[in-house]
Amino acid sequence: MTTNTPSNPAPRQQAQDDEIDLLALFATLWDQKLLIAAITSVFMVIGVIYALLASPVYRANAIIQVEEKSPGLPGMSDVTEMFGGESAAITEIELLKSRKVIGTAVDNLDLDILVDPHYFPVIGRAVARRFAGEENELNTPVLGFGSYAWGGERIKITRFEVPAALFNKEHTLITDNDGSFTLLSPDGDALLSGEIGELASAEGYELYIPRLHARPGTQFSVTRLRRLSAIIGLQETVAASERGKDSGILALAIEDTNPNRAEEILNVIANTYLRQNVERQSAEAAKSLDFLREQLPNIKKDLELAEQKFNAYQVKVGSVNISAEAEALLDQVVDIESGIAELQLQQAELDRKYTRDHPAYQAWREQMAEQIARKAEFNTRIKGLPETQQELLGLKRDLEVGTEIYTQMLNNIQELDIVRAGTVGNVRIIDDAAVNIEEPVKPKKALIAVIATLLGGFLGVALVLLRAALNRGIENPDDLEAIGLPVYASIPLSDEQRKLDFGGRQSARKLRKIRNQHPTVLLAQRNPTDITIEALRSLRTSLHFAMLEASNNIMMISGPSPNVGKSFVSGNLAAVIAQAGQRVLLIDMDLRKGYMHKMFEMGPENGVSDVLSKRVQLKDAIKPTKIGELFILPRGAIPPNPSELLMSKGLTELLEAVSGEYDLVIVDTPPIMAVTDAAIIGRQCGVTMLVARFGLNPVKELEVTKHRFEQNGITVKGVVLNAVERRASGYGYGYGYGYGYYQYEYKSDKADS
Repeated sequence: MTTNTPSNPAPRQQAQDDEIDLLALFATLWDQKLLIAAITSVFMVIGVIYALLASPVYRANAIIQVEEKSPGLPGMSDVTEMFGGESAAITEIELLKSRKVIGTAVDNLDLDILVDPHYFPVIGRAVARRFAGEENELNTPVLGFGSYAWGGERIKITRFEVPAALFNKEHTLITDNDGSFTLLSPDGDALLSGEIGELASAEGYELYIPRLHARPGTQFSVTRLRRLSAIIGLQETVAASERGKDSGILALAIEDTNPNRAEEILNVIANTYLRQNVERQSAEAAKSLDFLREQLPNIKKDLELAEQKFNAYQVKVGSVNISAEAEALLDQVVDIESGIAELQLQQAELDRKYTRDHPAYQAWREQMAEQIARKAEFNTRIKGLPETQQELLGLKRDLEVGTEIYTQMLNNIQELDIVRAGTVGNVRIIDDAAVNIEEPVKPKKALIAVIATLLGGFLGVALVLLRAALNRGIENPDDLEAIGLPVYASIPLSDEQRKLDFGGRQSARKLRKIRNQHPTVLLAQRNPTDITIEALRSLRTSLHFAMLEASNNIMMISGPSPNVGKSFVSGNLAAVIAQAGQRVLLIDMDLRKGYMHKMFEMGPENGVSDVLSKRVQLKDAIKPTKIGELFILPRGAIPPNPSELLMSKGLTELLEAVSGEYDLVIVDTPPIMAVTDAAIIGRQCGVTMLVARFGLNPVKELEVTKHRFEQNGITVKGVVLNAVERRASGYGYGYGYGYGYYQYEYKSDKADS
């Protein structure tokens, strides 16, 4: 037995083998290199087009310095330094991006009003961007589409009020002649008309346009955002970060397609933040000043009371000298009492800024406890003095402590008053906002093209590998041999076959075109040297010996499913056998969709169905072909009951009659998995051959087909593997799948009868 198979087949990989054959993967990719290249090219072209047409995005940058913030009250720095404090940069960044600062920019620049001209799809924006006309010059519309903006259009809207339900809804503004305009609702209804420089209002709408320069009929989309939505959107756009740890240098940035707008927004944000910082510093100084002034009368009253008590005591007891020891104790006690009084003032400041659990408050408590402990120690030493010295010492202590506290408070009030008057804040702008219009930050054209190309290549490879993973079709004849189906021939797929394959599925128009280009659609006659025909000649030799063992000279050719090319194999095999000198009859017993007559350029009338229904004599139905020893019996008219017609005695009589008249009878039947016709016909044929398509029919499907024939008492002689493609991956590799029952739709093609 001769089997024609492609050379150098790749070794089959077992289903249970978990190893990855890298060489096989590479070979699979190489087989589909054109597909991968095509997908990669498409993505590359898309990437390049996008990079060229995308609007450039510019970045505005500014630098702000945040200096260390001084405490509100003198002496507070000692407390805050003990626990370190929060990062000034982090705090200032949050203040800078607060709604109060960002909201000012939104209000000043009308960022809650979105205005965008209507550009021609895809290319319009790029054309308008590249227009470099003079001031107040408009670009000429392309192809007469005057309703679109093509470059040079200018519009400024400073007021646009809409009903609450229509916030964030896109309206349409159409320019008219002489500086007038019309506003349309989201539904396209006219809402109001107005003139440039005049407030237009109607039905809850207010619109003021101070500047408009556009061609009559040009359309703009106008949207009124909620103020909070505009603020949140701008907050997400503004980027702020500290340059270097604890440097106090803040870098601000914002990106926009309009460089002037980006620069303007960033400058407004920086200046607003600077002004509010000064106001905040001044307000803090004012609060501290008010607090000291509230405490000053009480301190003065206590001082006057202490002075009265001291003077009264001196008048009562006369002149009393304080000992050196008492004098030293007095100085130390005064310092302690002054420190305690100062800490008490600081407590009010801490209560205003922090909670009782804050680290600054904890540090204050430790200082206060230390001073109280020292005071108690000196009070114990004072008790060891004579009674007169103790009383005098206490009175003089109260007087000096009060005097020192009063004097210090007056000094603090003067200092804070000066600070409030000359507050400059702890923030200053180092660099104003600036934009490099020569180098937009986006899109990065080269990077986009590279990424698009890589993405296309990746998707192409992924698609090929996915198709390979999902492909259950036979690619190795050894797979068929393993289930007991000898492969008699492997028919390579030629270019000619690719054009003519599955002719039954082609439309009448396409078939006419093929016939006009190729007078004879039978490949064996039109191109007898084709590699496909050479493979069929090898099959002819193999079948010669197979027919010697058959019960008769009738050979049935069937297949598991439609579109495997069995009719192509049947017709051309019959032709090459007839060319060898044998008298051959080709019978088209696909009574539903048979198209064998088209291969021989004849009609289907007066065929098998007509003979079986006794409407035509057998001798009148058999038609000669252009190949001298080859005759054909077409399918005939499509009957309403093909299976029942084939089960009649007429089929037996027909086959017995032609068996004695011809050297070989080839019967082309419908696919067994679709209909039962092949099982009916096969019982009367000496040899049954199957046609399977390379890469289409799974091994399991052929196994089920073989089993179905055997259930009907028919032995399948072998398989013809059709349309084999030469691949770098060889015949392919094994796959393990579970299959159930196969069912194919196979309706009669009456329209072609």
